[in-house]
Amino acid sequence: MSDLPSRYSRQILFPGLGKKGQDRLIQSRVVIVGCGALGTVQAEALCRAGVGNLLIVDRDFIEESNLQRQVLFTEQDMRENIPKAVAAKRRLEQINSLMRVEAQVTDVNYRNVESLVAGADCILDGTDNFESRFLLNDVSQKHKIPWVYGGVVGSKGLTMTIIPGQTPCLRCVFESPPSPGTTPTCDTVGVLSPAINVVASLQVAETFKILTGKIKQINRKLLCVDIWKNTWQSLVIEASEKGADCPVCHSAIFDFLDGRKGSTVTSLCGRNSVQINQIERQHLNLPQLARRLQLLGSVSCNQFFLRFKLKKIEIAVFPDGRAIIRGTRDQQVARSLYSRYIG
Repeated sequence: MSDLPSRYSRQILFPGLGKKGQDRLIQSRVVIVGCGALGTVQAEALCRAGVGNLLIVDRDFIEESNLQRQVLFTEQDMRENIPKAVAAKRRLEQINSLMRVEAQVTDVNYRNVESLVAGADCILDGTDNFESRFLLNDVSQKHKIPWVYGGVVGSKGLTMTIIPGQTPCLRCVFESPPSPGTTPTCDTVGVLSPAINVVASLQVAETFKILTGKIKQINRKLLCVDIWKNTWQSLVIEASEKGADCPVCHSAIFDFLDGRKGSTVTSLCGRNSVQINQIERQHLNLPQLARRLQLLGSVSCNQFFLRFKLKKIEIAVFPDGRAIIRGTRDQQVARSLYSRYIG
């Protein structure tokens, strides 16, 4: 048994955890996919709790509207054009220097997700779209890695814990991603930070149970909470009824992980923006691209990404060729702008 720092003393006093549980937290590895509202709350809670190894994966950079609910970021981070994953790592290392924090500024997709979650004891969902969640569900089932789903919009939140081989998976609940325009988003109805804190805290509590081996204590229902209407529902997902028809946990068909489903163009939740991924990874020379674009509009560039502004359109380009085009929801318009200015 290792000598445990006194900073964890109040946590160790909790009978469900104790010294043995704390030691397991210190030896654990968690991957957080998405470092926005949910992901920042998750990351700070895990950091303060002493989870020893944390990988934060996020594709985005910090904007002013993020500061209302994304708790690890500051105005200075925004002014410095720091990617979310990098800013989160910097802040977490100030909170707890005893843990190891890694940051990956990348889009999680079927090409890289298996390498990103390799060696993880648990995956936490901080994403904002169902394609990404179905991808996490596939990789979780294939490699038998537990993960905790979470989503928030407006004042409502959902969360569900998935243990491969023991609980229903996400596809047992949601057979396919919702059609565009059929469900509310944070862009159409907004989002309240207390709802985010509730769902993220529930996700972290479930992660503690997973990491310390208290599998009997995990929640095996889909939890639905509305902090404005003061409602709380627990929905039982019957694996015997739903699971038999599930293509993932019953038949081991991983459409999203195999790249048969999903897209390279994604409308981003809560923003008038579209992300474009290249099928084949690029190796862009950002300074060279900046010099070319300076003739056309406002350009700023650092080692992480290039930002190009032209009238009402803004394009953020990353070294691997990925781009976030802000100022349109039309995917075809976004493709055209990418082709016109990036090539």
